[in-house]
Amino acid sequence: MLFKSKALLAAAVAAAWVAALAAPAQGSDRSAYVAVGTAARAPIGWVEFCNENPKECSVASSEPRDVVLTAKVWKDLLRVNKWVNDTVAPVTDLEHWGVVEKWSYPEDGKGDCEDYVLLKRRMLIQAGWPREALLITVVRDKKGEGHAVLTVKTDKGDFVLDNQAEEVLLWSDTGYRFVKRQSQSNPNNWVSLGDPRPAYATATSTR
Repeated sequence: MLFKSKALLAAAVAAAWVAALAAPAQGSDRSAYVAVGTAARAPIGWVEFCNENPKECSVASSEPRDVVLTAKVWKDLLRVNKWVNDTVAPVTDLEHWGVVEKWSYPEDGKGDCEDYVLLKRRMLIQAGWPREALLITVVRDKKGEGHAVLTVKTDKGDFVLDNQAEEVLLWSDTGYRFVKRQSQSNPNNWVSLGDPRPAYATATSTR
């Protein structure tokens, strides 16, 4: 009986959390959104990925779009993040390809942080999500090392899909320092995120 009560309580807490996320926003809390600065140089990994996959990057500029964060959207984010994290085995580019930096889809079930991001982004786009709200982002992790995550722009804030965490967190709850990311208007244009220190050219963390 006690076990059943605890299970019901846990389910009620989870339902309340999802409902709170899905509720209409009250006002505009700018702390929910990372500050965007001036134009930044695209990571070499992205440039080389586009050279090898021109169809992936040949897109016209468009108006920024945010995702409306409903209960279903939230569950889909959790599902995609967990599935990719559980399915792809972490390995560095040096171990995988013999080079320091290479962005690619983890077709063989192996990859590093950028490869996780590329797959999550592709899965969400194929599911009908707007490309303009799915932004590859370069950060510095808690060790100060370069790392890549997927920022999902929603009407409730900027949420992060990360191969180092099963949870989908608001950007400000990750403990990362946000350096730069793709522009919402065009994925080939990158913008700084208010960090005056230079970004790492590579993001070699795996998991």
